[in-house]
Amino acid sequence: MDIVIAGCGDLGIETGLRFAAQGHHVVGLRRRGDLVPAPLVGRSVDLRHEVAPIDPGTDVVVVALAAGSRDVDEYRATYVDGLRNVLDGIDASGSAPRVIVVSSTAVYDVDDGSTVTEATPTVAATPTAGVLLEAEALLRSRVPDAVLARLSGVYGPGRERLIEQVRGGTARLDPVEGSSPHTNRIHRDDAAAALVHLATLDDPAPTYLVTDDEPARLDDVSAFLAAELGVPEPPRAESAGRQGAGDKRLSNALLRSTGWVPRSPSFREGYRAVIAGEGTRHP
Repeated sequence: MDIVIAGCGDLGIETGLRFAAQGHHVVGLRRRGDLVPAPLVGRSVDLRHEVAPIDPGTDVVVVALAAGSRDVDEYRATYVDGLRNVLDGIDASGSAPRVIVVSSTAVYDVDDGSTVTEATPTVAATPTAGVLLEAEALLRSRVPDAVLARLSGVYGPGRERLIEQVRGGTARLDPVEGSSPHTNRIHRDDAAAALVHLATLDDPAPTYLVTDDEPARLDDVSAFLAAELGVPEPPRAESAGRQGAGDKRLSNALLRSTGWVPRSPSFREGYRAVIAGEGTRHP
């Protein structure tokens, strides 16, 4: 198959390398095409401002755009304008590829620890979530049979913020034991594997939650990391605070039902691999 990765950063490169390992021809689009590693073919294009160069006969387009900041204007330029330029490029090519677009589970405004599935209503609770929903609506209006992959918090090689907070002593546990919010994660490699997997399904659903098997309280993850790193467990904060992602437990049951199996089913396996230095953060 001929594959295009539009937004060929860390996740996009890992996804492209997995397609290439299966013998597919992969083109990676990003502002600096020279950063796209072989055997992928890199092409330089600023998708925020330029129409994507899509070859005729392209079979799959994976859109994995990533904003450089949480500024709303930057978000819209990346996720809405960028997606529009990819879709315009597809139209200009005359091809009819399967389109798989990476979005985020931040579009679910749930703060009571309940379970979230693909059927849970989406809400623009923040300006950035509103931009993501705007991009999703654009996708549905242009490519009704496209597949949305809503990812939970991606971690992996080079994505080690929580590890550094625990190691550096700046992490804090919730003031009340057992009351910290649930968090949801997906290892970068499992996210990439899911995107490749979705390209192979005969009749995919419109949307999939891409997350691991075990929503976990933030305190439990922090305490686990402290034990693995051999540092003191983080102290409890003086007052409670909620993270922007709320408190929800994401379900990957639909994606699991298609045959996808995460290599890191929980934060334990994934963070152990990161701490051990396994894998590479792509430029």
